[in-house]
Amino acid sequence: MGIKWRHWALPAALLALALPTATGCDSSQEARLKPTAVPSASVARVCARPAPGPAKAPAGAVTIDPSKAGDLSAKTSSHPANTTFWLRPGKHRLERDRYAQVVPKKGDVYIGAPGAVLDGGKTNQYAFAGTAPDVTIRHLTVQGFVPPQNEGVVNHDSADGWVIEHATIQDNSGAGLMAGARQQVRASCLRDNGQYGMNAYKGSGRITGLVLEGNEITGNNKDDWERRQPGCGCTGGVKFWAVDGADIRGNWVHDNRGTGLWADTNNNDFLIEDNVLEANDGAALIYETSYNAVIRGNTIRRNNWVEGRKYADRGDNFPFATIYLSESGGEPRIRARTDKIEIDRNLLENNWSGITLWENADRFCNSPANTSSGDCTLLVKNTKKCARPAIATAPLYADCRWRTQRVDIHNNRFVLDKSVVACTVRCDRMAVLANYGTYPDWSPYQGERVAEAITLKQHNRWHDNTYVGPWRFVAHDPSRVLDSVQWQATPYGQDAGSTFRAQDGG
Repeated sequence: MGIKWRHWALPAALLALALPTATGCDSSQEARLKPTAVPSASVARVCARPAPGPAKAPAGAVTIDPSKAGDLSAKTSSHPANTTFWLRPGKHRLERDRYAQVVPKKGDVYIGAPGAVLDGGKTNQYAFAGTAPDVTIRHLTVQGFVPPQNEGVVNHDSADGWVIEHATIQDNSGAGLMAGARQQVRASCLRDNGQYGMNAYKGSGRITGLVLEGNEITGNNKDDWERRQPGCGCTGGVKFWAVDGADIRGNWVHDNRGTGLWADTNNNDFLIEDNVLEANDGAALIYETSYNAVIRGNTIRRNNWVEGRKYADRGDNFPFATIYLSESGGEPRIRARTDKIEIDRNLLENNWSGITLWENADRFCNSPANTSSGDCTLLVKNTKKCARPAIATAPLYADCRWRTQRVDIHNNRFVLDKSVVACTVRCDRMAVLANYGTYPDWSPYQGERVAEAITLKQHNRWHDNTYVGPWRFVAHDPSRVLDSVQWQATPYGQDAGSTFRAQDGG
């Protein structure tokens, strides 16, 4: 499932960093390099203060005894669908077999008493599995399970209609949680899991109607998979694959080892609003080879300090950013609540760079440079059509590639104080750019065609923003670094109606 890509998600070791002079750091600054997130009073602090479950069994519930290993799975098996199970306080275990697991029936409900924990003992791979729909899990801690890479502990088989509320899913390998259609995850703690807090992936079909609201998502990718498999693109606080319709509201996504939220490959119709995304080692948000999204009202601060600095130290001049749109844009032909990617009314404060719009000229359907596991765009059902000579003509010339287009960035506030970020160069950029197309030899996108299109022809627009700090702008390719006057002037014409205050600070 993981993708390999040249331009972003490579490993970032959580070591005490000795920074070279390129980033302007001295030993007195090292304490600031990896901030500890301190949220506002309104953000979801559910890991420290989880809501307790009922101290007594609800009427009609089946009681689960923690002193009997396997009691939960056995009683689930012996009772009919739509049964409610109440887990008494204490540590509950499954049978000591790697494949021992709970297999719910349709409509089953699992409720934990205060202090109820389902523990895999570093032996069991999965906690809740199977394809039964409409299962509910509330007030339960699930920990210590060891699924393989890319697999998950809760809702292992991505069944539909599950509701996860007031749960703590922590200290597991792989993904703490998988996702199916119409899944709701609310007021839960997804913490310190080895790969993902949640992996929204379904082996067949698309995930629709996903809700992620009021959760705390922190410390995930603990096993540092990007270092173990460089370039795998297989980590994040949450990773989304082929999700059609997602509401991501009011979450606190912080201190993840890599990207906070990562939508990868043919996602569509996302609403990402009123979240606090902070202190993630990599980007706060990556939206990759995907379509149509509203990103508004978020507080995004102190992200990308580890990964952005690493590339700057190497001398890489690519504008690694905190919001990174890679081959993603608005597409009116794909049904969604918007036909753009709209980024508005967000606060971005003291991140490593701002927003980058990127398009890889060599990445398209049937290209060997398409690292999305052979996928094609949502506009072309038969990937084989994306071949010469037809790909060089309309409509396939446009439809065989994911295009970064119709991105509207407005009414945001961008604040950068380099003394807080502890840098002097390459942490201060907004960008819209592409590479020079070279590959494969039959590609109709060779040369500067894609760079010209993304920069000047695909309706990507910044306007009416506020900038505080020494911002620079990159257009067309990494070598074109502009000041605000050049950025606003012909031919770019960006940030009409925006204001700039060049000094550092807020």
